[in-house]
Amino acid sequence: MFAIKFIQEGGFFMYPILLVLFLGMGIVIERALYLAKVVASNKAIWDDVYPLISKGQLKPALDKVKDNDAAIGRILSYGINRSLIARRVEDVETAMEEALMEVMPRLEARTSYVSTFANIATLLGLTGTVQGLISAFKAVANADPAIKGDLLSQSISVAMNTTLFGLIVAIPLLLAFSYLQNKTNSVVESLEMASIKFLNTLRQLSAKSAE
Repeated sequence: MFAIKFIQEGGFFMYPILLVLFLGMGIVIERALYLAKVVASNKAIWDDVYPLISKGQLKPALDKVKDNDAAIGRILSYGINRSLIARRVEDVETAMEEALMEVMPRLEARTSYVSTFANIATLLGLTGTVQGLISAFKAVANADPAIKGDLLSQSISVAMNTTLFGLIVAIPLLLAFSYLQNKTNSVVESLEMASIKFLNTLRQLSAKSAE
């Protein structure tokens, strides 16, 4: 098989690059599935709870989210709890910001490793090529002058495989990192929008009760 032969011809550094590929793609798949689950659960909880909030039924809404571990559930739980004891909407906003800061690390967990692995793959590829070139020049130093050119060109071709493989691994990982970052930012923005909508609803309820 071409891929197996390509890796075998590249030398030792092809295997660390392959390991980086598996680790990086493992994180990408895990993070993509996790974020997709977060988006789905957030939407389901919001669609279930917001009608109660808009009617001023905060305690029934709290019962639905207080034991929920989803990101939007925790943020709403903080906000509703504070709204039941606080007079100012600003206090509720502070509580929800605190909740958002708590869920952010879970949303961003391990994503930065993908970018790191992409850089490592590139550097391993370059290191493998340099090591291969050094070995190639040493090998042809005492070779027959008639075959030095052919031997050197063949050795350099093999040595360049590691740089090529490093780039083949790094580019998809960088694209995946960009996707995960954008997806995470989108989730955070949706949480912020939900918080704003909740606070605006509280203000409207307060205004109606004051009339």
